[in-house]
Amino acid sequence: MNFFTNPENLLLIAMAIVSGGLLIWPRLRGGGGNGAVTVAEAVQLINRERAVLVDVSEPAEFAAGHAGGSKNIPFGSLETSTDLPKNKALPVVVVCPSGARASRAAGILRKLGFEKARPLAGGLRAWREANLPVEKSA
Repeated sequence: MNFFTNPENLLLIAMAIVSGGLLIWPRLRGGGGNGAVTVAEAVQLINRERAVLVDVSEPAEFAAGHAGGSKNIPFGSLETSTDLPKNKALPVVVVCPSGARASRAAGILRKLGFEKARPLAGGLRAWREANLPVEKSA
């Protein structure tokens, strides 16, 4: 008990509290930040749980390059799209060029009942850096 009441140890106690707070802050903000999955986690979801890759890029961006096997549903038409999976229990990995739109799109999909919708951290850029297949369309 003397450790806590000793004024010389107050700095150590404060540092421990601050560092602990910084470690749990992302969890308190909402389940680890935006719930994004890494490229490796996305590949596991695709292989093990038949996750669907949904690219929310605009058609021109999608044509210039997209993750292999992904389905293009532009962000603006996400809520009214009939191309979304019928089975809302399937995991959905949402992709865009940088990951920013994908985070917002995953939130929209969760509101539509796709509870396992998660954005891809780093977007298509991270997909390419992992040397995963990228397709182009006409």
